[in-house]
Amino acid sequence: MKVIVDTCVWSLALRRDVASNQKIVKELSELIKDVRVQLIGPIRQEILSGIKSDLQFSELRDYLSVFMDLPIETIDYEKAAEFYNTCRKKGIQVSNIDFLICALAFHRDFEIFTLDKDFENIQKIIPIKLYKIMDV
Repeated sequence: MKVIVDTCVWSLALRRDVASNQKIVKELSELIKDVRVQLIGPIRQEILSGIKSDLQFSELRDYLSVFMDLPIETIDYEKAAEFYNTCRKKGIQVSNIDFLICALAFHRDFEIFTLDKDFENIQKIIPIKLYKIMDV
């Protein structure tokens, strides 16, 4: 099954201090080797945003260039808005990008690899699949 990898996972994996995040880095590496990783434009933008060094930005941009952006269609935006409205009625409010990730995963039957606990709250209300690794 394909997996949309959230920004928080990429951020941990790309930090210099990978020793403290070894399990997550290893899991992401395995997903990459298995060609299961899916990237979307908004996550690419979040990963690249805020990098102070032009050299680091270029290196990271080049590293990420091997991952094609998953196409986002009108139906995905509409489903994201529907998920937003449904969750908001239940008192759960998170970013629009998080709901877009949910909509993309929902329509394509993908899992979401994230460390963001908001997705666990969303999962209680809408049918998304979260990628799990043991002991994280």
